[in-house]
Amino acid sequence: MIDIAKYEAMAALDLPDDERGVLEKRAGAFAKSISALDGIDADAVAPLTSVLDIHTVLREDISEKIMTRDEIMANAPDKHDGYFKVPGTLE
Repeated sequence: MIDIAKYEAMAALDLPDDERGVLEKRAGAFAKSISALDGIDADAVAPLTSVLDIHTVLREDISEKIMTRDEIMANAPDKHDGYFKVPGTLE
């Protein structure tokens, strides 16, 4: 049986005893069903990234300078040392 108290403390919960018992029983059943996977040798199995038979074609990640800083800052309502100046959010 799984001790739910550790998880209860991590989640800052205070469960009633009857709910704690139900969760321990369900978690134990889940752990038991998952333990069936322990005996499977999956070392030769390639990782699955998608269940669909597709390839995602990604473009090369090439840096391009589209605009200069001056062009970007030209429409800034307020700026300071080459950066946008915005109202403070902390008081």
